[in-house]
Amino acid sequence: MQTITQPDDSDSPTPTTPVALAIGGMTCASCAMRIEKKLNKLDGVTATVNYATEQAKVHVPDGVTVDQLIEAVASAGYTATPPAPPSSPSAPGASDETGAVDETAPLRTRLVVSAALAVPVIVLAMIPALQFDGWQWLSLTLTAPVVTWGALPFHRAAWVNARHAAATMDTLISVGVTAAFGWSLYALFWGTAGEIGMTHGFSWTAERGAGDSQVYLEVAAGVTVFILAGRYFEARAKRRSGAALRALLELGAKDVAVLRDGEEVRVPIDELAVDDHFVVRPGEKIATDGVVAEGTSAIDASLLTGESVPVEVAPGDTVAGATVNAGGRIVVRATRVGADTALAQIARLVEDAQTGKAAVQRLADRVSAVFVPVVIALAFATLGFWLTAATTGNATAAFTAGVAVLIIACPCALGLATPTALMVGTGRGAQLGILIKGPEVLESTKKVDTIVLDKTGTVTTGRMALVAVTPAASTTEAEVLRIAGSLEDASEHPIAQAIAAGARDRDITLTTPENFANREGLGVEGIVDGHAVVAGRERLLADWSQHLSDDLRATKDTAEADGRTAVLIGWDGEARGVLVVSDTVKDTSPEAIRQLKALGLRPVLLTGDNERAARAVADQVGIDEVIAEVLPADKLDVVRRLQDEGRVVAMAGDGVNDAAALAQADLGLAMGTGTDVAIEASDITLVRGDLRAAADAIRLARKTLATIKGNLFWAFAYNVAALPLAAAGLLNPMLAGAAMAFSSVFVVTNSLRLRRFRALVDGAHR
Repeated sequence: MQTITQPDDSDSPTPTTPVALAIGGMTCASCAMRIEKKLNKLDGVTATVNYATEQAKVHVPDGVTVDQLIEAVASAGYTATPPAPPSSPSAPGASDETGAVDETAPLRTRLVVSAALAVPVIVLAMIPALQFDGWQWLSLTLTAPVVTWGALPFHRAAWVNARHAAATMDTLISVGVTAAFGWSLYALFWGTAGEIGMTHGFSWTAERGAGDSQVYLEVAAGVTVFILAGRYFEARAKRRSGAALRALLELGAKDVAVLRDGEEVRVPIDELAVDDHFVVRPGEKIATDGVVAEGTSAIDASLLTGESVPVEVAPGDTVAGATVNAGGRIVVRATRVGADTALAQIARLVEDAQTGKAAVQRLADRVSAVFVPVVIALAFATLGFWLTAATTGNATAAFTAGVAVLIIACPCALGLATPTALMVGTGRGAQLGILIKGPEVLESTKKVDTIVLDKTGTVTTGRMALVAVTPAASTTEAEVLRIAGSLEDASEHPIAQAIAAGARDRDITLTTPENFANREGLGVEGIVDGHAVVAGRERLLADWSQHLSDDLRATKDTAEADGRTAVLIGWDGEARGVLVVSDTVKDTSPEAIRQLKALGLRPVLLTGDNERAARAVADQVGIDEVIAEVLPADKLDVVRRLQDEGRVVAMAGDGVNDAAALAQADLGLAMGTGTDVAIEASDITLVRGDLRAAADAIRLARKTLATIKGNLFWAFAYNVAALPLAAAGLLNPMLAGAAMAFSSVFVVTNSLRLRRFRALVDGAHR
């Protein structure tokens, strides 16, 4: 969690600038760790390298340039380039012309050609009935291009790593494939396998154990194909895991109709400037964030917020870029463009979350850093053990076991376990209007047992609304609404506007009052349709000798006891009615509370209202615990007190006065309808402004964390189980290659299941 502290100039950290780098040439988690170490050796630099996203997030102090960072990466044997801005067509993940696609196409070609050559080699080796005189030489002819050209990416990476005195997954593959091919060449040219194959044929099952003359061409070819297949499907799956972010970046409009001297001029989106006025027709995307200047319409923001119901807008209302105009023609004044828009900020938050590392991933990184050297040592130990065993035929057994150990090891799965799940989970969250700031947030969601809900703007709408009208015996509700609404419509006060809006919502036609006057702190006066009308406090009516009946007084007292505002109205010398105005509970809040309880959370309502008013809202939504009459400055203390009681606290709020409490809580959730300060202080932002999104956010975060831990378990379990089998000589090297490739693909495809996560609406999946 973030904490709010007073800056100490005497011990302030050195200011740093964040820099993002796109990394090329990585093939496993060990590569990422090497690059990370190289970057962190630079003075004052803090770097995190993500294998799945192929990006480095670097914080650099003054004096360290991007060129120095690129040089450091190059010195480790890899490439680094600053990524293009999100608005650029060449931005990472922004189009199909990205690195992921460029990498997949040649990889697919290499895989198809290698497989076409390798399949006959494997079939001939494993089916004795198909073997003919000299079949080994045909196998050699087919295998040679697979081992040289097909496995070239592994050999090249292994050579680069060797030049830098390092070893990675490619080292294991290259050594294993080369050893199998080299052994086979020796057996064919200098051993007895060539003679046997030329004169008598060769049975894979009958001859494989006969001394040191056996060939392993099918192992060299098969392992290469299996590893290439694993890399190809892994690259495709990684591409799919980032699909949500790419879709988010592609939401924005590409051009816009700007008003220049009263004429519409269509220009590229990059030429749009703040304060420009642009036209949005029905069905078009809104080009950038702005304020409606002319016209009314309904805006479909589902692609950005996950909220499916269009929102009505009129002059003065704000709109966000990438949302769709579902109604009439509007003119919008641009207020934010480029990297400052809501869409760009959302994309930046998601990218930051995806490039971070959870605590559980750091353990996997430490293991991956030493894994390859340990495996190489284990392979030599296995070879030595079998060579010195007492029985005959140990050279073949030793070679088989040693190569199997090299091939079966798979740090790739460890490196992919966390970032792929994080990519898919945060991307899916962005589609649903849930922005998770970083991987460390996931751990917090698992432990939370209490959620503190700020009342105004979180559980309630935060806007005043007319909730009840009680007329006197001498009039009707419609008449009270017509006269009160007409008078209050001339006032800018939120309570007055709530009454006027409430009258219109009930299809009441309002008229313009005459001689309107505002009585500061008391109410308003005026003439409506020939009636002298006063509306406001009881004291104002008393000034006009208008007194409440027993029924009207009872209504007023009950409303005020419940924390609501009672507006009294009278005309022609008589008190005529009571209008009750209140901040209303959101329609979705009761369902949200049920969902939070189902997750094992204990909801607490926090408000500055009196106990009775707070309890009325709590009863409406199903909250048992209420903390009322809390000053804004005391919200932080409430969170601390709950934590001191041993609770793990989540806090949901939307105002400036919620920021400190959001930062103090173990998990802060900011409503996207709230202030920038609250959003900045939180861990999760709920763009939809719907409290049900809080339950969805916790469910998604927990599901993502569970997926990460599941991935890590299987990645560790795979190696723990497979390495002893390989060392014991119980695993054929070709099968080991297939299993190694499958382990990486399994981890990525398991993470892709998060794409099916659905938000809950009224207890059903959406």
